Amino acid sequence: MKYPSGIKRGTLKTNNPIKSTSRVNYGSRGMTLEKDLDQTNTYYLKENIAVIHKKPTPITVVKVDYPSRNKAKISEAYYKTPSTSDYNGIYKGKYIDFEAKETKNKTRFPFINIHSHQVEHMRQCHQNGGIVFLIIRFSAHNEVMLYPIERFLVHWDEYILNDGKKSIPYQTIKSESILIQEKFNPRYDYLRAVDEFFLKER
Repeated sequence: MKYPSGIKRGTLKTNNPIKSTSRVNYGSRGMTLEKDLDQTNTYYLKENIAVIHKKPTPITVVKVDYPSRNKAKISEAYYKTPSTSDYNGIYKGKYIDFEAKETKNKTRFPFINIHSHQVEHMRQCHQNGGIVFLIIRFSAHNEVMLYPIERFLVHWDEYILNDGKKSIPYQTIKSESILIQEKFNPRYDYLRAVDEFFLKER
């Protein structure tokens, strides 16, 4: 996929370069977390708790390969517009908008994991009264956290405006977030954390 604008993945330097000659596939990053959140959202919908869905991303297909007669594979495509955040919906009459991110990094969340146009979209939703946050999974720690956008923006703006750090330390995120416990159903009851932080319930 090719983005028409925004920060391209791989343009920021990190302190831990990948020592490999093979190309890194970013396409499946976060898919495990997204599947868990999709299962959670299905539960919310069936129980009439909330209506929250993953946003479809419109693409323009440029090239299709046909490895066999009954199979087609998209080999080149472009996003029609820059993507916004991953999920949105309604909960208790409030607009919900959030991004889901998963990282294998043990010590920090690199800003390379998120695009500037996604951050600005979430900022606008927040400024207009929406409940906005990131759900971040640190897979090395097997921890999933709800990170309110207003706390994330402090670090992002320092990075963008003052050439600050290119990541947020794991311990900082942990101290500024609400830990979401894994359960059977729903898998990650993140709306409990929404109640606690944004609606001051439970």
